[in-house]
Amino acid sequence: MQFSSRKGYGWYVVFVLTAVYTLSFVDRQILGLLVDPISNELGISDTKFGLLAGFAFALFYTFLGLPMGRLADLYNRRTLIAVGILFWSAMTAACAAARNYTSLFLARIGVGVGEAALGPSAFSIIADYFPKERLGTALSVYSMGIFIGSGVALMLGGLVTEAVNQLPTLHVPLIGALTSWRFVFLSLGVPGILVAALVYTIAEPARKNVLLDQRGAEITRPDVREVVRQIGMRWSSMAGISLGLAAQSMCNYAFIIWTPSFFMRAHGWSVGRTGMFLGAAILGIGCIGMYTGGRLCDLWQKRGIREAALKVAVISGTGAVVFMGVALNLPSLTGAIILMVPGIFFLALAVGSGYASLQIIFPNQVRGQVSALLLFIINLLGMSMGPLLPGLFNDRLFHDPAMVGPSIALTIIIGGCIEVFSMRLIYAPYRKHHKMMHG
Repeated sequence: MQFSSRKGYGWYVVFVLTAVYTLSFVDRQILGLLVDPISNELGISDTKFGLLAGFAFALFYTFLGLPMGRLADLYNRRTLIAVGILFWSAMTAACAAARNYTSLFLARIGVGVGEAALGPSAFSIIADYFPKERLGTALSVYSMGIFIGSGVALMLGGLVTEAVNQLPTLHVPLIGALTSWRFVFLSLGVPGILVAALVYTIAEPARKNVLLDQRGAEITRPDVREVVRQIGMRWSSMAGISLGLAAQSMCNYAFIIWTPSFFMRAHGWSVGRTGMFLGAAILGIGCIGMYTGGRLCDLWQKRGIREAALKVAVISGTGAVVFMGVALNLPSLTGAIILMVPGIFFLALAVGSGYASLQIIFPNQVRGQVSALLLFIINLLGMSMGPLLPGLFNDRLFHDPAMVGPSIALTIIIGGCIEVFSMRLIYAPYRKHHKMMHG
């Protein structure tokens, strides 16, 4: 079933892909609310949990993204996404059967393997449905899946955890005692079947902004050397944007994974209360920030500011450092919450426009591979270090689990400063690379 003849069909595609991205982040981020129950049952330190939440997922998600990007540039992107959904949903359900740290670590690797198919294909599809002047908003709406998924994971996880805790213990074949955290993982595996079917309601778009040979003919399947050459022509923009977005991602993962523990450990909140409040804040404020960043990027693009996406990132990193750096160090819970609201806004501001920045300056046939390389760097650094550093600071610097707030703040300060520096440094080369594609 396809609706490609309808007005605004591109936004329908964005809606479907946002739903997919939301599901991926629910499956990915649910660990943030389950730190203590999983750690207590399996005997895991904060440092080990940081590795579980970040490195375990990022390990194959990162490295498989590169061949997935190549496949996205050569084959049907819609099918790649659907297969990936089914696989990561199955592996999410498999987390419920984990009997020890190793088996849970391996299941999380499997989730990462499936989700590696999504990013390169989704970026490439959306870039074929929107002109550069609207791509920032389109990719910002798509990227809302990060905050919608994280928010839903916290709210749903909190409600389910408290509800299951009130029930008598159930015993399930292959799983054993169905504790609350195991039930959460098991229930999250089911929606993947429906979402995979939803993907087939969108049309595989014709590729545009294609790479041409010297005679003006389309290069349908550029070889790896040509891909490397195209990246080499824009290496400074590629390096600066990748490092900046990796640092920004580090801030987001640190906040989303560890802030539930800040409320529960430092302020004695219940799982349900933490999930509902933090989930609603991340979902609502995060989406507003994401949309605002995309609109601001597109507005500046229309005014001829070629480095618009980079300017949004500089504002984002600065705001995150100021507000989150203070909020998570305050002894007053009220003060922390008040400053956390604009902090979440600035954490979200640059995500979609940052992704758009590279799509704008590269030709179609290499966008999947460029997106995969971008995600490789983001996840190798951001997804690994974001969950790890607060746990490491808790165990090795502060030696106190209740100091999780300052640990998150320190991570965000480091990441935000790197983001601002790397994005500001490449304004001039990015203008040149933008002109190379669009005149």
